[in-house]
Amino acid sequence: MRQTKQRRIILEVLRGTVHHPSADEVYHQVRQCIPNISLGTVYRNLERLVQDKVIRKIVNTQGQGRFDANIIPHGHFRCVKCHLVEDLPFEVTFTAIPENSSWYRAREICEVHYEVTGICPVCKSKSQLAPP
Repeated sequence: MRQTKQRRIILEVLRGTVHHPSADEVYHQVRQCIPNISLGTVYRNLERLVQDKVIRKIVNTQGQGRFDANIIPHGHFRCVKCHLVEDLPFEVTFTAIPENSSWYRAREICEVHYEVTGICPVCKSKSQLAPP
């Protein structure tokens, strides 16, 4: 894959955050360095980086994608209120699928996702401060 200026800056943005930004959030940050870049260019480059396995795309149940520069398998936490996505601060082991089962042997498992959903500390403190 050719390393263009746009891809380099997109990667810098993703590697510079522990949160997993949406394409729109990446676009707004990249525009600080390349003011005339289009949203379509950011989307195409993100998808190319995902396709080339340089970054990961995490899609929620509503279909919104978030992007992660950490391609090592790991779990995530997703806030159901503000939609923040962050890495779990501990290792998760996946032992739920018995590898000797006929179900497992009949398939080729490409990836396993582990996601915890809940309310992040910021949203939790906001709800505790709000009057009933």
